[in-house]
Amino acid sequence: MILVTGGTGFVGSAIAKELLRRGEQVAVLGRDGDKVRKRLGTSVQARPGDVRQPETLAAAMQGVDVVVNAVQFPGSPIENRRKGWTFEEIDLKGTRNQVDAAKKAGVRRFVYLSGVGAWRDAEKHWFRLKWEAEKYLQDSGLEWVIVRPTWVYGPEDLSLNKFLGFAKLLPFVPMFGNGEQSMQPVFIDDVGRVGADAALRPEAANTLLEIGGPDVMTMNDVVKVALEVAGKKRRLLHQPALAGKAIGSILSVLPTSPLSADAIDFITEPAVADNSELERVLHPKLTPLRAGLATYLKS
Repeated sequence: MILVTGGTGFVGSAIAKELLRRGEQVAVLGRDGDKVRKRLGTSVQARPGDVRQPETLAAAMQGVDVVVNAVQFPGSPIENRRKGWTFEEIDLKGTRNQVDAAKKAGVRRFVYLSGVGAWRDAEKHWFRLKWEAEKYLQDSGLEWVIVRPTWVYGPEDLSLNKFLGFAKLLPFVPMFGNGEQSMQPVFIDDVGRVGADAALRPEAANTLLEIGGPDVMTMNDVVKVALEVAGKKRRLLHQPALAGKAIGSILSVLPTSPLSADAIDFITEPAVADNSELERVLHPKLTPLRAGLATYLKS
């Protein structure tokens, strides 16, 4: 049995669906069983639990051989401290709680979906917290796999699709920063397959795998390619990142903010992976950006 936590989310559901396609028994941790079944069908087991509440995880881990932790908090990367939706509560403490419960339940392997840029001395707190979660898993005694995707795109992503949403309403696409940061977007189907391989393949044990798509380009070019595939001609209108951070700081006082200063930093930073270990261990076939976009965007 493979337990996918965060299995109703963008990345987690892709991994769960790929595991089901391969004929695996899949359970999904969630606070709402109906939501799990609506998202993934009746062939998955819905197991109640919340990664912020350790006492709810023991039962969810029973009979589980592999855990895949793909939990993201709602609205990520926009933190909501009032509701406990932060990188510290979910990425760090939530992962620790799951690792502890997995050890007690006799789980064999634990897969953690982290992110490119995670590092002990990273400038941004979300990268430091993800690295701390990685280190906790590596020191746990469990068989582990860490998968670090770059910027994941697909039909349900909330980033690239937001730019395309602007193109439906405006004669231009607003962007914060100069758009010259290097990006290596990775298709959600590729992440789903690599996540499933991380759960199943023996050679993946105790490896750290970064994954980015085959194309490295500027953020400007990523958006331009998406607009071309969608059949829309729009110019890019750049706004200073500092202006976006100021707006985000003002909006962050709202109960549910659509933007934050940290989110501006998140979306204007480079995101490039080192795929060498991934290629050595799993040999995946990665989808070019234009081909991935063409599977769901119509011109």
